[in-house]
Amino acid sequence: MPHDYFRFPRLSPPSARGIFRNFLATFLLLALCLSTAFELTSPAQKASKFERKVLVTVKPHYPDLLREAKIGGLVRLRAWILPNGTVSNVEVLGGNPILAESAVAAVKQWKFVPGPTQTTDDISLNFNPHGD
Repeated sequence: MPHDYFRFPRLSPPSARGIFRNFLATFLLLALCLSTAFELTSPAQKASKFERKVLVTVKPHYPDLLREAKIGGLVRLRAWILPNGTVSNVEVLGGNPILAESAVAAVKQWKFVPGPTQTTDDISLNFNPHGD
C-alpha cells in the first residue's frame, strides 16, 4: 500500500497500573513544586526570633500637617537586626503610609544589644495627635 505512512500505529488501551503510575508521578511532582514554592527564604537567610534589648531609640518625626489634622494611629514594623546591633532592614506591616515612612526612618537609626546572629523584631509605634 502506498499510503501506509499516513496510518497511526495501533495503541493498546492503558492499563490500570500505567494510569496509577502516571497519577503518582504527577502527584509527587506537584507536591515537590508546591513545597519549594512556599519556602520563601533559605535556611541560611532565616533570622532567629528572640527579643533583643534596645539601647538607642530615635523618636519618629510626626508631620505637622497630620498632627494638626488629628491623624494618628499605630504603625507596625518588622526590623532585621544584624549581630552588631544595627538595623539592616525595616518592613512596614501596617499603618498610615506617611506615618510609616517616618517610623521606618527612625527605627533604622535604632541600636540594639549585640547578639550572636541576625534577628527580627516586630515593633509598634503609636502616633497620638493629642499627646506629645
